[in-house]
Amino acid sequence: MRILAQTQGAPPPQRKVDEFWRKFTARTPGKATTLLPRNELATRLAKRSAAAQQDNGSTTSASRTRSTTASYEEAAALCRAKVDQIVAECRRVNQKYRDPHFDLDFDLRSGVRDCLESLSNRHADYRIKRVGEIFDDPRFYIDGPTANDVRQGRDGDCWLMAALCTLSNKPGLIERVCVAHNEDVGVYGFVFHRDGEWFSEIIDDHLYLLKPDYDEACIGRRPNVERYLWEDIERADSEEKYRQTYQSNSEALYFAQCENKNETWLPLLEKAYAKAHGDYAAIEGGWTGEGIEDLTGGITAELFTADILDKELFWQDLMRVNKDFLFSCSTGLWGLGYGQRKGIREGHAYSVMRAVEVDGQRLLLLKNPWGKGEWTGPWSDGSKEWTPEWLTKLNHRFGDDGVFWISYKDLLRKYQYFDRTRLFGPGWTITLAWTTLNVSWAPEYHDTKFSFTLAKSGSVVLVLSQLDDRYFRGLEGEYIFGLGFRVHKAGQDDYLVRSHTTYSMNRSCNVELDLDAGEYTVLVRIDAERVDGVLPAEEVVRLNAKERREKLLRIGLAYDLAHSKARVVETAEEKAARKAFINWRKEKRRAAFRKQVNAELRIRRYFQVDEWASKRRDAAWRRKVERYRAEKRQAKHEAKFKAAQEGARQARQKTAEGPVNSSTQASPQPEAGATNGKEEGPKELSSTETQGEGNQVKSEGADPSRPAAKPADDQTKSVEQSELITAVGASEEANIAPHAAFYNRLRPPPRGTDADSDFSEDGPSHGRPQPGAPYDSDDDDEDLDPSSDICSIRSFSTVSDTWLDYRLELKDKGHGQAQSQAEGDTPPPSQTAQAGGGVSYTAGRGGPSGYSSSEDELDEFERDPWNAVAVVGLRIYFKPEKEKVDGIEDGPAAVENEGDLVKIRVVRPNRWEIEDDSDKEEVENEKGKGGGRETKEKGKEGKGDETKVLDVDDSAKDAAIKAA
Repeated sequence: MRILAQTQGAPPPQRKVDEFWRKFTARTPGKATTLLPRNELATRLAKRSAAAQQDNGSTTSASRTRSTTASYEEAAALCRAKVDQIVAECRRVNQKYRDPHFDLDFDLRSGVRDCLESLSNRHADYRIKRVGEIFDDPRFYIDGPTANDVRQGRDGDCWLMAALCTLSNKPGLIERVCVAHNEDVGVYGFVFHRDGEWFSEIIDDHLYLLKPDYDEACIGRRPNVERYLWEDIERADSEEKYRQTYQSNSEALYFAQCENKNETWLPLLEKAYAKAHGDYAAIEGGWTGEGIEDLTGGITAELFTADILDKELFWQDLMRVNKDFLFSCSTGLWGLGYGQRKGIREGHAYSVMRAVEVDGQRLLLLKNPWGKGEWTGPWSDGSKEWTPEWLTKLNHRFGDDGVFWISYKDLLRKYQYFDRTRLFGPGWTITLAWTTLNVSWAPEYHDTKFSFTLAKSGSVVLVLSQLDDRYFRGLEGEYIFGLGFRVHKAGQDDYLVRSHTTYSMNRSCNVELDLDAGEYTVLVRIDAERVDGVLPAEEVVRLNAKERREKLLRIGLAYDLAHSKARVVETAEEKAARKAFINWRKEKRRAAFRKQVNAELRIRRYFQVDEWASKRRDAAWRRKVERYRAEKRQAKHEAKFKAAQEGARQARQKTAEGPVNSSTQASPQPEAGATNGKEEGPKELSSTETQGEGNQVKSEGADPSRPAAKPADDQTKSVEQSELITAVGASEEANIAPHAAFYNRLRPPPRGTDADSDFSEDGPSHGRPQPGAPYDSDDDDEDLDPSSDICSIRSFSTVSDTWLDYRLELKDKGHGQAQSQAEGDTPPPSQTAQAGGGVSYTAGRGGPSGYSSSEDELDEFERDPWNAVAVVGLRIYFKPEKEKVDGIEDGPAAVENEGDLVKIRVVRPNRWEIEDDSDKEEVENEKGKGGGRETKEKGKEGKGDETKVLDVDDSAKDAAIKAA
């Protein structure tokens, strides 16, 4: 009993769990796709993307196929045109080019620091000068770009420097990035790869320096200590010597610098890359593979040394470095260890420059982007393995320049992680499509999927990627996503291949395989993780709108343009289906709610009728009691009158028979009493009359002050009546006792209970009839007032659709208790109380009186629920098998003649499908779901729905097979 008492009123465990998950997930998940007001550019781009992706107005969106080189050629041509236009403009006004969108000089001197810092970052001290002011003889290239040119500066972009070292090993790759420049005007044009497409970037020649100008007395808030120390020594031209020492050539640069003191391509390329991403802080920290992708348009796959199945095959891939692949490597990803492993720094990226097999020795040439710090094991500089013959064969020279040789065996032992980037030549085509997906807390394959068709057999590289949030750093949001996918042959549940888990590069995942012509399906799986302390994009906009307007405009524009390509545009069929489903759902909910309301009204009317009948019985009982009392009073009066008459008669008779009493004869009172008795009839005697006859009545044994005894028949009838009333009351009490709690909870007590005091006098109050007790059908009810509330019960009418919609709308807003008002009539909007002390409501809220939705009353998950939304895209790189088509050897021209070899589309499920009447069920109750979409999923678990098929190594696979 104690346990039962403790658990009474508490919700069951399952209900608690369901309520938790209801609060945990956002009722209306979504993501801001446009942060800037009236962003017409993003709107036009979204409309253009939607128009290009519509496929005959169906519920899918498609994208066209193009050569991998087409996008690059367009971006490079546009970049050259920009540079030419700027050069002409600057020559007209006789001014060197100053980039108004990335002005390092003004940004630093004004203290804005938008070029250095993201929307939130740390501070540092810099100075700005132009290339012509820094370098004695500035030249963009000196003997071409090479890996030996790369020196990392004070920015944490070793991953980018390693990528540039890797690119420099293959001739022409860096030249493809540095498209056009004019050193006299100071304008430089570059192209980069982003989200599957190439774009151009233009910069001026301002660069950051380590030391301040000689004439500046302070650096920020601290004095120019370098000048004071410099002036301690007397010099002929102190200022010029200061400039030559601290502000000349590559050594004076704060960020990246070339090995040659007059070469400028590396710091300018780094600056263009930083401008493309918003600032220098945005390019701190990254992965070499991502940098190579941005500079080449290739696709990088990460590979752990422990996962290499065939080391011989992996060596063959390494031998193809700088041809089909580019490689980089690193170690110490998750453990700091001793900081270095025989000279190899942990958590640092190295580029693979060469792989050779000479005289049975498998050796690799690696490059440290720092330009110093080398391997100290076998085949390191000065090790015993080196002989003059080996130095000649490998064309190697000793020196701490960051370049060193290492054996293949030691490479696999000391490096844990490899980035392998595939390069795409002219024979490859690319097709891509984007979409936006709501990501649930529990990772699962999404019901929105990609489908593609191959016209021919060939090599395929499938890449599932998300937007590169490095381009809008600070607005990326509070969720990070891990991607995965699975490839199915159309119509088959078993998948062909799936992507491997990526632990470092979460921007994309890919799979490379050979496929036959046909149709295939790609299922997407997204694992979302919420990062505590990171603000969503809308909050960042609010915090920075006043103080950092220019920065927010630039980064916000990048955010809007990136998200415009993935806006889901509703087709005409989807719109019609949505409207039909909403109408169907509305009618279903309305019918179900009407049924519920009518049932409640019937119950209410039943108890109203029962209360009315009880009041009728009460009225009849009162009349019966009044008649009983009247009869009793009448009998009393009659008995008194008869007793008085009898006393008078006996007195007259004695007077007539006996001697006359002088005292009696002298008194006229008996005659007067007799006369009064004759005249007044059954009226009660006055006190004087009663006293006059007192001696006579008392002598006869009769008490004039008490009523005379009833006749035998009247007494019998009264006793029977009293016993009947008592029996009826007791019977009714016994009849309703088991249902008293139920009855009293649903119906208020009968009115007129204050009349019980009238029953205590001369009548058995315990005999009052109870609800449901029988009463005499002969009793007339002509005394009931037809206009009183007792007779005002009317038959209930069906509620209107407007009232039902009003109640359902309140229900959708979360005020579930408002449904209790359905027991009443149509509610006015400002109703504040229910008759009979029911639940009260405030105007327009529909909730209980005093209800408040303030933040303090909400659960922590209701205040900030799970709301993960990801923008993902599928890219398909395709190279058909070599064959002759119409006598033309397969190649770039043949690809153009073939037309669209690959067609890709995004397939969204029909969330508005209405099934046949035989299969329709009641629409799921939306209480607590905020009016979210009610959907009946077309696919059911089992055969025919690939999203419900578990992975082979899933622990629940056996159970799923048995259940099917």
